[in-house]
Amino acid sequence: MKKIFNKVLLSAAVIGLLGGCAGEEENIIMAPLPSVSSEFTPQPIWSNSVGRGVGHFFSNLTPEYAYGKVFVASRDGEVKALDPNDGKTLWRVNVRQDMPARLSGGIVAAYNQLFIGSENGQVLALDAETGELNWRVDVAGEVLASVATDSNLVIVNTSRGILLALDSTNGAQKWTISTEVPSLTLRGDSRPVTASGGVFWGTSNGRLAAAIIERGQLIWQQPIGQPQGATEIDRLVDVDAAPLIIGANLYAIGFNGQLISIDLRSGSAVWKRNYSSTTDMVSDGRRLFLVTDKDHVVAVDARSGTELWQNNQLQNRLLTAPKLIDGYLVVGDSEGYLHWLDRNSGEFVAQQFVSKSGFAVGPLALDDGYLIVSRDGKIKKLTITQ
Repeated sequence: MKKIFNKVLLSAAVIGLLGGCAGEEENIIMAPLPSVSSEFTPQPIWSNSVGRGVGHFFSNLTPEYAYGKVFVASRDGEVKALDPNDGKTLWRVNVRQDMPARLSGGIVAAYNQLFIGSENGQVLALDAETGELNWRVDVAGEVLASVATDSNLVIVNTSRGILLALDSTNGAQKWTISTEVPSLTLRGDSRPVTASGGVFWGTSNGRLAAAIIERGQLIWQQPIGQPQGATEIDRLVDVDAAPLIIGANLYAIGFNGQLISIDLRSGSAVWKRNYSSTTDMVSDGRRLFLVTDKDHVVAVDARSGTELWQNNQLQNRLLTAPKLIDGYLVVGDSEGYLHWLDRNSGEFVAQQFVSKSGFAVGPLALDDGYLIVSRDGKIKKLTITQ
């Protein structure tokens, strides 16, 4: 099978991933909700909604803040532009054709356009000012990750192991790079990132790859982990998290792999540490913050790889990727709670219940608050008052 998680929610599949496919039973117990004395209470500013959200499907359909607007989308094809001050809808379109839209990767704003990918193997470009569909192109494989944009190109990583570049003005294909896709992988793909004329992305065979943007030439691949173990599942190594670039170093992490620091110029490893994760990391410039595949929240020194703290009180609560909001580290969980942690210690500073539908993605920082989108498509803007 191409993807373990087909037709099931990522979180549910993660729970049953190893035991179910290996024919072994393994009890996965969600940690109880931590008791937290909140130091602040976020205040609601406005609310809205977008379609039916993403439901119980795997999704990296993140909101975007650009051009003085907030952009949101639902899996069923509704895309909206909202006023960040009052939440009023500025425009609304539905990109569904004669089949379910199945939007899944995005939203990315660039070149006065919005770029969104779908499980139908399409990339769409919408005018950011009006919502008008500028172009729609078919690509080889599902587009589960957000695209990257650079040099007037839209760079797409698909589920078939193909990285391709599209012309941002019309969607014409400029180049493609193919990498091996094992028969057994996780559901999800790495979002490409760009820097200094290069594009970097994780592959389903456990590597971090680098290519020259201008001509799509592969320049190096670095293993993030080596397959080990007696079964095919034990040997599964997949890099679904987006690489993170800080200065001259690139950081990547894989499932059943490692957290690795790589020198951008040479592609050689600076240090490696044993962490396993499928979610994107975030950094404040000095520290890396990550969520492991057991939902432990960890802070690591970016220069040395030294672990600074680890909070395991949210184990198996199916956390979102971490976000930095107003100086705090924030993660959402499958039961609809936001957990706020002190960046220096990893201790909880606040907790709030938002939606019983839970979260697929973490909050989005705004100039004067933050935005949350729950799985059922409910949108809220809040601000922190001490």
